[in-house]
Amino acid sequence: MIVLILWLLFPAAAFAARPLITDDTGTLGKGKFQVELGFEASDHRTDDEGAVTREYGTSVTTTVSYGLLDNLDILLGAPWEKTRIREDGETVHNENGFADVTLEAKWRFFEKEGFSLALKPGVSFPTGNDKKGLGTGRVTYGMIFIATKEMEPFTFNLNAGYRRNENDTDERKDIWGADLAGEVRVFKPLKLVANVGIVTNTDRESSVAPSFFLGGLIYSVTDNIDIDLGYKRGLNKAEPDNTYIGGVTIKF
Repeated sequence: MIVLILWLLFPAAAFAARPLITDDTGTLGKGKFQVELGFEASDHRTDDEGAVTREYGTSVTTTVSYGLLDNLDILLGAPWEKTRIREDGETVHNENGFADVTLEAKWRFFEKEGFSLALKPGVSFPTGNDKKGLGTGRVTYGMIFIATKEMEPFTFNLNAGYRRNENDTDERKDIWGADLAGEVRVFKPLKLVANVGIVTNTDRESSVAPSFFLGGLIYSVTDNIDIDLGYKRGLNKAEPDNTYIGGVTIKF
């Protein structure tokens, strides 16, 4: 059950350039909009002394961003989640609905010779039903530090962050995370991407920090429309085994 909760609360906390989890320092520019539509499907299998549990999760997220200044964006995210748990072939949990809405800002405060730094504070609101496992039941808040280095055709992004996980379910409240991503432009419309990361386990009874590897691609249909595909693999049993990612990003 803890894997399912982690997947719900931190599916794409940074709202990075899809399909990456790690964000970059890029901003839209004053007066510009961006809409990201994303889909994720995950599965996880555990075997505890012969008792097999299978967990399935689906997430559909809409993120709208707006450039307040050339170096300052605001982002509003609204996720819809579906979760199902089967124990020895019997369904013991099956819920769906909207999860907690997030509001974030990204401020790029330094930029020189292809290297840039940004801060991304954010807050989530308890719009999801925490009794169904679709939210925390309280307002949470946090901050992500972002560093980006561009060396054509490569780009590297590093994130380190903290989230105060206020909740009504006796989870850990101090959540730390770090992740690293790389991109390479194969040719003008196509980028290949890779991502690794780790985050504090919210389960007080576990010291295993969920970690992952992600690989994917971004294809630019036009200068303003990108489509993405990705696959995320859990590197330990605290992370879902497999997560399949797809989406589209539209700028205007």
